Amino acid sequence: MRAVFGVLGLLITLAVVAVLAKKQMGVVSSPPASISAPIAGASAVVPVQQLPQQIGQTVENTLQQARPMPDDK
Repeated sequence: MRAVFGVLGLLITLAVVAVLAKKQMGVVSSPPASISAPIAGASAVVPVQQLPQQIGQTVENTLQQARPMPDDK
């Protein structure tokens, strides 16, 4: 009897995982939404040679910004 409940539990778990995987695959296979406006501070066309330099500058600028301190009372 315990083996029957074990197999039944595995089948229910497999069904739940299959339904969740099917929903997730439906989300992944849908076409992405188009972006209406470019990201702030980014130009529309960036030459491939300048891309690593631009990313490096963006990261460096982000690291240089002061981190907001929490208000401890």
